[in-house]
Amino acid sequence: MNFRPPEIWLISGIPGAGKTTVARALAARLERAAHVEGEQLWQQIVSGREMPNPTLEGESERQYELVIRNQCLLARSYAEAGFTPVLDFVVVTQTHLEAYQNYLVGGALRFVALAPSTQVIAERDAGRGGKTGNTWQHLDPTFKTELTGRGLWLDTSDLGVDETVEAMLARTDEALVHRV
Repeated sequence: MNFRPPEIWLISGIPGAGKTTVARALAARLERAAHVEGEQLWQQIVSGREMPNPTLEGESERQYELVIRNQCLLARSYAEAGFTPVLDFVVVTQTHLEAYQNYLVGGALRFVALAPSTQVIAERDAGRGGKTGNTWQHLDPTFKTELTGRGLWLDTSDLGVDETVEAMLARTDEALVHRV
């Protein structure tokens, strides 16, 4: 019997890049999949939650790492039950991507970086009702410097959700960042 490591998708980008929408659409396209949204896990911290600060230091960093760990615990649980986990979260540093790789040892981790232009993000945010990535656009240079060359990078400035998912599924090998 051939062992096939579980496939796990991680969709990232700066706030407003379309991570959650694309992750949910990808999960809907797969035969058996579960969407694990990082921001929802962060919001489960009701009292004492610290919003991410630009440098992710101290308590903010500790909580960020807690979200990553909990996402990975859920991903492993879904994978063990026969579902393909599709995670989304703002992952902008090699250290955080490596945390996913370490927590998900034994799985085939596919990392997709959604990288629309900051102008497109600002335009999308204008219609997002209360959510804004403009506050976080300073993350874009770090995201590109730290993670370029890791996984599949898609400039989704001119792509719709379905086109983005199609591109991901057509280029799964490029997305692979870790396999046992």
